[in-house]
Amino acid sequence: MPTGIFSSTGFTQDLAAKSFAATITRLMPNGQAPLFGMTAMLPTETALQVEHGFFTKTMLFPALNLDAAVASGADTVFTVASTADVLPGMLMRAESTGEVIIINSILSSTQVSVTRGIGTTAAAIANDVNLYQVGNAFEESSVRPNALQINPVRITNLTQIFRNTWALSGSAQATQVIAGDTTVAENRMDCAAFHAADIEKALFFGTKSQGTRNGQPFRTMDGLRNIILNPTYYPASYGGVVNNTTAGGTTNFTQLETALDPVFNQATDPKVGNERVLFVGGLARKVLNNIGRVNGTYFIQNGQTNYGLQFGSFNIARGSFRMIEHPLFNSNADWSKYAIAVDLSTFRVAYLGGRKTMKQEFNLSGQAVDNGIDAVGGTLTTEMTCVVKNPPANAIITNLTAAAVG
Repeated sequence: MPTGIFSSTGFTQDLAAKSFAATITRLMPNGQAPLFGMTAMLPTETALQVEHGFFTKTMLFPALNLDAAVASGADTVFTVASTADVLPGMLMRAESTGEVIIINSILSSTQVSVTRGIGTTAAAIANDVNLYQVGNAFEESSVRPNALQINPVRITNLTQIFRNTWALSGSAQATQVIAGDTTVAENRMDCAAFHAADIEKALFFGTKSQGTRNGQPFRTMDGLRNIILNPTYYPASYGGVVNNTTAGGTTNFTQLETALDPVFNQATDPKVGNERVLFVGGLARKVLNNIGRVNGTYFIQNGQTNYGLQFGSFNIARGSFRMIEHPLFNSNADWSKYAIAVDLSTFRVAYLGGRKTMKQEFNLSGQAVDNGIDAVGGTLTTEMTCVVKNPPANAIITNLTAAAVG
């Protein structure tokens, strides 16, 4: 029995009221909004205005690509595709010959002056050979080298206002039912489910827009799909290629690994291993399960009372994926073929200050009367936006139709 002043640490676990997202997870763990529910366990942000912006930075790995062959081991001017991100003093290693050079100066956007054969033998180098940086080196009493910066990528999103209402006539409120909870409780629960599902759909499929509606400002937010598919959110090294794969008539394990492998080019959280949540539709779940089945061998033994294989996760060479079949994806035939890999370390939501899910009810005990209407009801309002700190750590596969060996 506690004595003295009762503080917030004295509450029994789960006694204190939960946030709306946490309540959805607790009351509807297999419901329509698993990703939104997970946000209750992830960091959240406060949007200070309706446009919420943030920056993401990706480490640079300088390299040169020869745009003309180097005829001999004596040539000291290299013509390359681009001199971006390289500085004097960098050591570069030719992949084809193993020769190490040091950059003396940047002559232009496509030419560098170098010293050859640093600890190695200089020799002719063919066109289109890559030279990768293997560190830098400077002489004693050297002049301070130039600085190299990582230019961050700016990502912006807009807050979106979600509203859902429940309402009952006074007569419906007073009616006793023989199944379920009271009419008020049932309608409240339905409203909460619709509110969570509407937020969930926008988190996946929202499209950013801004304008007016009914003479008032109106905004919608980008969801995961649009953020993943936006090439401007990817580092220059991706060359405009986004993590989006449209599966063919059949998909084998090699093709699956190729589609998902790029998400592990990004080290987003050094505290955890390379793992992603993979939200899938029903057909996509069957395809991924059958890829494991057709590429393996299993036996049925005498006396078995059940059979079949059900995989909840799978591994590729560089990481693992935990599958969650998403009920919303099963609402139509197209989404049922979706698989969306989400790095929870990069994902969160940002609520506009003071606009986290709010409940406003009318005509109930102690609540304000709403224009004298003979009814009771309430409205849930949330203003928030989707935040993805590192889009290349996520991926989309569409059209998963059938499994194949390979």
